[in-house]
Amino acid sequence: MKRFDVIIVGGGLAGLTSAIDLSLSGLDILVIEKDHYPKHKVCGEYVSNEVLPYLNRLGISIENTPADQIHRLVLSGRFGNSINVDLPLGGFGMSRYALDDLLYKTAKSSGVTFKFETVSDVAFENEQFFIATKEQTYYSEIAIGSFGKRSTLDKKLGRDFIQQKTPWIGIKAHYQTDDFPAGEVHLHNFDGGYCGLSKTETGAVNFCYLTHYNSFKKEGSVENFNKHILAQNPRLKSFLDNSNLLFDKHLAISQVSFQNKSAVENHMLMAGDSAGLIHPLCGNGMAIAIHSAKLISEEIKAFKTHKNRKQLEENYSKIWNKTFRKRLIFGGVFQHILLKSRLTNIGMSVVSKSPYILKKMIQQTHGKPIS
Repeated sequence: MKRFDVIIVGGGLAGLTSAIDLSLSGLDILVIEKDHYPKHKVCGEYVSNEVLPYLNRLGISIENTPADQIHRLVLSGRFGNSINVDLPLGGFGMSRYALDDLLYKTAKSSGVTFKFETVSDVAFENEQFFIATKEQTYYSEIAIGSFGKRSTLDKKLGRDFIQQKTPWIGIKAHYQTDDFPAGEVHLHNFDGGYCGLSKTETGAVNFCYLTHYNSFKKEGSVENFNKHILAQNPRLKSFLDNSNLLFDKHLAISQVSFQNKSAVENHMLMAGDSAGLIHPLCGNGMAIAIHSAKLISEEIKAFKTHKNRKQLEENYSKIWNKTFRKRLIFGGVFQHILLKSRLTNIGMSVVSKSPYILKKMIQQTHGKPIS
């Protein structure tokens, strides 16, 4: 069986981007992903422009795609009262269906090997990883975990957060409408959650929200929840009344966890949502996943020179926390505010009088352009 320099478990944004980066540096990379591309995923589908310099360096030019160029945020409270601000860096709206496929094709052309299988076990013995699927076992010196928000592999690795149930459920679909403006990302609050709206590369609007499972369960279906809960916000009611669902049904993901995660687990380096999940209201999880790929790639390339695994793991953990921990903390604070009606009303009143405060809040969950 062929041995690879690095095996990446999970082909999401972080996994694909790190595969491209490492392959361009001459390393032999294997990505094991359970689903073929392209595929829709529950995701906010807004990406901060902080990642553009890095993507350009990897040969990925978002400017040459039909992604929506986003420069403005519209934020509303539960009863539709709203405020508009320019985004400090701006961003782009692109579906995971299109972006993942673009990265996959770039990775393939860079020489990355793909196996579309489900990983059943990961073991580390004698300074190498044994990564097993139903079909076969693969070997490598380094392994990256990029398998998303929640996976059976988290249980296999005995990760602390996976032992606790979480009450959050995410819902996503694409809608067609003539009323949604280009260049804007919307965040609309409702009782028990918040919903993000932004245009994608096809002109369809990505409609994605997070809510407490107990609230959702009472309504019995996505359609009832949208009609009875989301529509209490006039902005969301107007959107739903004037839009057509493009999917056969809404996509859903349950037990979304925002608990602390370790950036290294049993010597496996974690990237993207596997290392830590920012609250979706911050609209920046995709950028964090891409940025984490850069950090992890740099440390692996350094490891190929110094060959010190302890140093690799300590350096990556340190730089991950230095880069993202504060952003995740601020994201948690903002989520707490948006889920409390009284705090939301106070917050909307404050930022409506001083939009500068909202811009500063946005900057706390977004990074600077990646050099």
